Amino acid sequence: MIDIKIAENAGACYGVKRALKIAREASSVPGPAHTLGPLIHNPRVVASLAEQGVGVAHTLDEAQSGTLVLRSHGTAPAVKAEAIARGFEVIDATCPYVSKVQEHAYELGKQGYSVVIIGEPGHAEVESIRAWGGDAVVAVADTPDKLPATLPDKVGVVIQTTQSQDHVDAVLGAVRKLAREVLVKETVCFATQERQKAAADLAGKVELMIVIGGHNSGNTTRLYEICKPLCEATYHIEDVDEIDPAWLAGVEHVGITAGASTPQEQIDAVCSYLNKLAG
Repeated sequence: MIDIKIAENAGACYGVKRALKIAREASSVPGPAHTLGPLIHNPRVVASLAEQGVGVAHTLDEAQSGTLVLRSHGTAPAVKAEAIARGFEVIDATCPYVSKVQEHAYELGKQGYSVVIIGEPGHAEVESIRAWGGDAVVAVADTPDKLPATLPDKVGVVIQTTQSQDHVDAVLGAVRKLAREVLVKETVCFATQERQKAAADLAGKVELMIVIGGHNSGNTTRLYEICKPLCEATYHIEDVDEIDPAWLAGVEHVGITAGASTPQEQIDAVCSYLNKLAG
């Protein structure tokens, strides 16, 4: 018999639930419907949306026409403007917390600050923030070594909503040594902080820790990174098919957490499968 505990805060956040509601409503609109890029970083959910009639278009040319849902991670303002000009029915599913970071990046640039984004280079959310910051953005870094050797005297800092506090503290400490004036906009999402704390609390009390979410999900990967030092047997999975029954050998206490793009039904499926394996 195994004891399965789910982290106190785990799974789909407000921004993801809102984006999914918007996308599913778009499926009932006459004509073709697409999200501009994957709506969220969860391949199973993205595939399910496609089955409901909301496909993924990576460019406006690929979408051609119809309803266009802007992904939860945000979209460059120029791309949104072009979509409207082309006649798409544009529905913005950007997470409100991401929108706030975009606004801060834009305003900091207008106020004469050079902008540093603490975040994962290349991540969709970070790229949307970079686009809003425009030419004011001088660096994107999730570790101090990714910062340039020098920074302008006057720096404004914004933070990817799903960054871990350890990454933020490390990069911010380095920025403060390089710039004379540093204005920080604290933009890590509260839901992210709650999930990271709950995952850490649980990982220290179990023998096996399973983190559920897309392998392309930055916030899920950070949950894995937080749990792994606290529980050596920590695994990041997207689906129950990835669970190795051998993981349960001699295990009495199992912990489960899930990324912000992971719906409850995926968590339930993992719990059910683990109980079945345990007999």
